[in-house]
Amino acid sequence: MDTPTSGSVYVAPSLPAALDALDEAGSEAAPFAGGTWIMRAPIRHEPLKSRYVAIGKIPELHAIKVDTDVVEIGAAVTHAALATALAELSEFDVLTAAAGRSANPAIRGMATIGGNLATTAFAAADCVPALLCLAAEVEIASRGGRERIDLEQFLTMRSTLAPGWLLQRIIVPRRGRKTAHARLPLRQAGDYPTAIVSLAVSLDDAGHVQSARVSVGSVEPVARRWERLEDALVGHKLNATKAADAAAGLAGEFTGRDSADVPAWYRVRVLPGLVRRAAAALGS
Repeated sequence: MDTPTSGSVYVAPSLPAALDALDEAGSEAAPFAGGTWIMRAPIRHEPLKSRYVAIGKIPELHAIKVDTDVVEIGAAVTHAALATALAELSEFDVLTAAAGRSANPAIRGMATIGGNLATTAFAAADCVPALLCLAAEVEIASRGGRERIDLEQFLTMRSTLAPGWLLQRIIVPRRGRKTAHARLPLRQAGDYPTAIVSLAVSLDDAGHVQSARVSVGSVEPVARRWERLEDALVGHKLNATKAADAAAGLAGEFTGRDSADVPAWYRVRVLPGLVRRAAAALGS
């Protein structure tokens, strides 16, 4: 279709056209990328929007740019494409694992990184905690301009953004760090994880942790950093058993979410084991 109409899907040929269409339709419209979440809205008994703006034909939203100091990822990059593009960059092992193991192969070939971050009701998104531990930023755009904000801030404001905004790209700094992603899948629910722990650390020559970022996903409605565990790791040699013990002592900070498949308490209970796995993956 050339123009957006009521009850339609408008295939935007460019980013300005997409932003114009979203602005003109207001709250009646939403972006449509891979569609893996939107297409299952009826199963969740959620109403569909009357208009969608398809962004899958916009070249810059599919770009992955690897520079010496940052990696920039277009919002329409699929999980499968992201995992392939970053496979040789060991500092991004956490994101490669998150993108390459999420859901199942069919979903990974369609689901986009932008959709993973922008979907407010999807607590089990693998890439969100991975990007949190990498200190990612996002660029959001509207017809009125662009704004670059850190991912933590975006997660708190994404549900209240005014109509017309579009997540355009993700910017991830490159740093000397080791990273790992541990997840406990719930296979009967399409391989979505019960809980996720993403870990990034920088080590000194003696193997002591100089800085740490730990993020937890799927346990609560929104992924977040585990700052007290980060503090507990800094200054010590990275040891999987000790990291798990520290996590066990701090796990009460989380209030798990109940679901039909997993009780809230269980999501919290498995966190120390996932911390152990993530730390062990870094060679401790």
